[in-house]
Amino acid sequence: MLSVNEYFDGNVKSIAFAGAEGGVTSGVMAPGEYRFGTSQHELMQVVYGELVVRLPGSDAWQSYSAGNQFEIEANQSFEVRAETATAYLCFYS
Repeated sequence: MLSVNEYFDGNVKSIAFAGAEGGVTSGVMAPGEYRFGTSQHELMQVVYGELVVRLPGSDAWQSYSAGNQFEIEANQSFEVRAETATAYLCFYS
């Protein structure tokens, strides 16, 4: 079963489904800055565009372009900036 989610006044949209190893979302972010919280471990893969990310506990921003990924532990928050429309896959475990 698929579910559609919308965040930040429609600037972030995703389609979620249950995969064999856990939840998965496929989404798109419009240009902007966003702060997300996690309830599970997340592996986020950028599939188009680029995200500039400030990981938990860091003051530095890191760039992740298409083909790259980053991980966030459960019960953390992180910030992202998208300069252009960016697509991602997120795997939850």
